[in-house]
Amino acid sequence: LQSLWSGWAVIGEQRRFYFPGDTGYCEREFEVLGKKLGPFDLAAIPIGCYAPRWFMKSQHINPAEAVKIHKKIGARKSIGVHWGTYEMGSNEAYMEPAQLLQEEVLRAGLSAVDFSTLAHGETWCEEDSELLETKNSGDSSSS
Repeated sequence: LQSLWSGWAVIGEQRRFYFPGDTGYCEREFEVLGKKLGPFDLAAIPIGCYAPRWFMKSQHINPAEAVKIHKKIGARKSIGVHWGTYEMGSNEAYMEPAQLLQEEVLRAGLSAVDFSTLAHGETWCEEDSELLETKNSGDSSSS
């Protein structure tokens, strides 16, 4: 696959990660990418700097398109990035991308476990479910 800008996939023996970089939405390209390199365990998909659409649509996706990409590439979990850090020359309100993403995720029949954003300064770490169960078994102090 060849394209402009710089998205990338990290393919390991046990996990797959995808980051599309700055991108417009092209259904066929993401479908091909999903079939060729997916499915992905985790994707960091941009959700901000999309307005006005007439100007931004070829280089930045909106939250609805981000959800479509999540589905096309077969991502198990996606995190919305590229939003809310500073004004990027776009017209959308500061928190609008995260709010619209929540709406689009529900509209697509997904949950926040499938595709979400992190609060500013929040850290997220996925642990293997078997390891997590082992660490928490018999631990009465965990909530």
